[in-house]
Amino acid sequence: MDLSIVNDDYYLSGMAALVGDIDKQLMIMLRDGRTLIAHLRSLDQFGNLVLHQAFERICVGRHYADIPRGLFVIRGENVLFIGELDYYQPLRVPLVEVTIEEILKLQKEDIEKKEQIEKVRRKAMVEHGLVDEGNPIEEQY
Repeated sequence: MDLSIVNDDYYLSGMAALVGDIDKQLMIMLRDGRTLIAHLRSLDQFGNLVLHQAFERICVGRHYADIPRGLFVIRGENVLFIGELDYYQPLRVPLVEVTIEEILKLQKEDIEKKEQIEKVRRKAMVEHGLVDEGNPIEEQY
């Protein structure tokens, strides 16, 4: 009797479903907005992950850059989603690779632009008599 985990006759729920993805290259998005691409090497029942040959992918518009991170350990509660990469599928949105310095500059400009838009939105809300809730309390990671 073969009780193989990769057998489609058995359904594993929760983190146990990732056992079949060990040694595969995955994309992991974290709660703080970072995106990692790495090989999954190990996991536990709490969702903690050990990633090998990890790199952080930063995307701004149609530009991206990969920052090498090496061995990466992630606490399970910080994982937003995980997906397997299929390099044989063409990209729906073609991306242009740029240097790390360029992407960090673009990212900074993008953040400043979003902050400026948020200031204008809050000012308009106050002018129209709507309550300004201020800055939400950020979670401590």
